[in-house]
Amino acid sequence: MNADHERFAEWDAAYLLGALSAADRLEYEAHLARCPECRAAVGEVAPTLGLLSRVSPERASSLLHAAEPESPPAEHRAHVLSLAAARRRRRRRTWIVGVAAAVVIAVTSVAVPLASQLLQPPARTVALEQVIDAPLSASVTLADVAWGTRIDMTCAYGPGGDAPADGWAYAMVVVADDGTESVLSTWRARPGSTAKLSAGTELPASGIAAVEIRSVRTGEVLMRTGVDAL
Repeated sequence: MNADHERFAEWDAAYLLGALSAADRLEYEAHLARCPECRAAVGEVAPTLGLLSRVSPERASSLLHAAEPESPPAEHRAHVLSLAAARRRRRRRTWIVGVAAAVVIAVTSVAVPLASQLLQPPARTVALEQVIDAPLSASVTLADVAWGTRIDMTCAYGPGGDAPADGWAYAMVVVADDGTESVLSTWRARPGSTAKLSAGTELPASGIAAVEIRSVRTGEVLMRTGVDAL
């Protein structure tokens, strides 16, 4: 985990809503480039915030109007009832206006990143090919996002075979078009197990030459995407 991860751990929603200042946004995007935990958090929060775009201010207001306050106790004197009712009406109007304004802000803020996501190419799922004989099968799904590419991997280890008590250690590695390599995630696998991983890179999908599974112990490439797969 990056040393500054704790500071940025709760910035994901504000980033997606466009609530960060220009300086904070640039700082957060620089942090995303080196922090897989925050990249994964952004990818997980984005779909939830996108649901706000389906809620209109009128709908939010109508739901609030449906919740009428309870009547005050009948034993209150008439003039106290009148004053209390007036206060409730004023508070309720203020609350409704505030909530409606918040919904308008949220929907407006989400509209820009949501629209940009809709313009992105659809996610692609690619099977990895064996480079050496190994009891593995794997596939990756690549999705373009605002900060780069989100990669979801499913890797299954076949039944049987010998393995250490704590399993074999593997790494997911992304190779850029210029040959630069980045280790995005590591995990351990035992016979009969299936690992599901989510990671991200600042590279666009078009800038990825290959996604590989390597042995952590030897560095040997075990599986990789085909030459023409990406």
